[in-house]
Amino acid sequence: MVRPIRSNAPGACRLSVVVLRFVCTSAFILLLLAATGACAQKPAPVFDASNLSEPADLGAPWLIHTGDDLAYARPDFDDSHWTSFDPHRSLTVYFPKTQPEVVWYRLRVKVNPAQTGLALREWNISHAFEVYLNGERLLGNGQVAPFVSYTSSAIVLKRIPDRMVATGTLLIAIRAHISPVEWVSGQDPGYYANNLTIGQEHTLYEENWLGAIGQNALGWLDELTGMALGVVALVLYWAQRRQKEYLWIAAIGLLALAQMPIQILSVFSNIPTPWELEIDFCWLFTPFVLTSLYFAFVGQRIGWRWRAFLIFAGVTYGYSGMAGLFVAASGPLQLAANLPFIVLLCVIIPVVLTVHFWRGHREAGILLIPVLLLSLYVYAKVVFGAMFQMPGGRDMALRGMNLIDRFPAGPFSLSLNGISSILSTLSLAIIMMLRSLKMSRRQAQIEGELAAAKQVQEVLLPEEMETVPGFTVETAYQPAQQVGGDFFQVLPAGNGGLLLVVGDVAGKGLPAAMLVSVLVGAIRATADHTHCPDEVLASLNERLLGRVSGSFATALAAYIAADGRVTLANAGHLSPYLDGREIDLPGALPLGILSHVQYALTQVYLAPGSRLTFYSDGVVEAQNQSRELLGFDRARELSTQPATEIVEAAKQFGQSDDITVVTIERAAAIATAA
Repeated sequence: MVRPIRSNAPGACRLSVVVLRFVCTSAFILLLLAATGACAQKPAPVFDASNLSEPADLGAPWLIHTGDDLAYARPDFDDSHWTSFDPHRSLTVYFPKTQPEVVWYRLRVKVNPAQTGLALREWNISHAFEVYLNGERLLGNGQVAPFVSYTSSAIVLKRIPDRMVATGTLLIAIRAHISPVEWVSGQDPGYYANNLTIGQEHTLYEENWLGAIGQNALGWLDELTGMALGVVALVLYWAQRRQKEYLWIAAIGLLALAQMPIQILSVFSNIPTPWELEIDFCWLFTPFVLTSLYFAFVGQRIGWRWRAFLIFAGVTYGYSGMAGLFVAASGPLQLAANLPFIVLLCVIIPVVLTVHFWRGHREAGILLIPVLLLSLYVYAKVVFGAMFQMPGGRDMALRGMNLIDRFPAGPFSLSLNGISSILSTLSLAIIMMLRSLKMSRRQAQIEGELAAAKQVQEVLLPEEMETVPGFTVETAYQPAQQVGGDFFQVLPAGNGGLLLVVGDVAGKGLPAAMLVSVLVGAIRATADHTHCPDEVLASLNERLLGRVSGSFATALAAYIAADGRVTLANAGHLSPYLDGREIDLPGALPLGILSHVQYALTQVYLAPGSRLTFYSDGVVEAQNQSRELLGFDRARELSTQPATEIVEAAKQFGQSDDITVVTIERAAAIATAA
């Protein structure tokens, strides 16, 4: 049996323990060094754009760091200690308690060195930023330090120099100033996944134009249509001052005109943020103008309480616009500022229109459709805004907002707000068209009535008078419109004489013509039992008194006997001319003003061969383009001419009123025989 050899030497045991410890320690150190080296050489995020077939958003993970040092833009800067940032998440997740003023972003992009024509497209990073490419500034907006704020809604396109692409790698660094307003009021302050896009320059250029046209064309068309409608409404208001709604349509067009230059300019170029104060200034008047428009259509009065509320709504609405530009306001605070206007648009106006539509107001029903659609949009906007503030509701809120604000329809992008605005403009145009059709039918009816009145007046005021032996009577009548307010009657009287009544009803057109028919009938009825001029005028006065409120007429009555004796009575009419000389008559009140008026009589003699000439005031008041009246002196000189020539002379001078001329000449031969 073989025995095992056993050593009792203590030195050998201690040596084994030391060796074991050395080996373990060395292995641990090597592992630690390997791990440390791996961490120190952690690869930076790289976006692969070497095989681009179409533009791509730079939505890969970036590196971010706070503070401001232009060295951060250098491609050789060591960013291994920077924080990884997912651009699909809000920056507030990474800075929940702080709001850094300047944030830097870095991303390496791998490109094909042989590729040319690459470009970067930027949209809505912040109100002040700079984009550096391989350490060189490529594009920017506003001024980071000192801070100068610009708008950020314009799409900016910048070509990447081919010499940079030839290196095969692009280091993109973004220096973004994020103001307190953007931290509090913005949904995604700073960079987001779709803020930068890389692609071929010509492709991005075409996309930019198609996007700008698609997103804004319908809105611009609606605003241009609204402005044109405002011009038409202003013309209609000029002709129909009682239709106040036309004035408010014009006011809405004016507000759109004031805002449109800034809105169009900000689509194609970022502008200084204070320029948008012009839009906020217009917002101050929007609640008052909109409410006045809808209330005017339904005849709803706006009292002082309403006015105070509308002023308050305008001030808060204007503040809500400034909150996104200069004042840091959270979502709930912005909602509170907008609340008066929201209540006005989505509660008060729909209720008012609904009540009036229920009462049979057709125009209220036409206006109600776009108002309800706008209310639906506002309600959805409020709901999605509330969901955005809730944990887990952000994605659904963004999808909902995109649905109601940017719904794709072919090359166009539709919004519920834009559709309601287009329908609102269309509803106003429809109402104006229906009113025009109604007015056209009414105008045709009035023209028919005027034609009938003209025929009646031609019968009442015949061009050819009954012959009276011993007298030559000439008449000429030229109304300023289809029918007029002048009247005259030359009636044979007993014993070879004649009765003349000439006058002028205040006013023109159909109402005056109706009174003329009344007076002509009264003259003929009165002439059956008296030829005394004062009695004739007294009868006409009582007949006209109280018939039409505020209406009156001037008149002159003359009885010419066969022997040439002329008896005249005047009721405020122009004095006649005897052989070119004005007959002096006492003044008297026109017909239809006071009851039981006594009219003085005046007698003159019409010698054989002499002429009496009677005018209406349309002769004396004829006015030329220099606003010069024909006047009494010229009228007196014309009084010896035939009636038709007098009327033509006054008409050529410048007719502004009805013109009537009656001349009566006593025949010399018959007078001698007598």
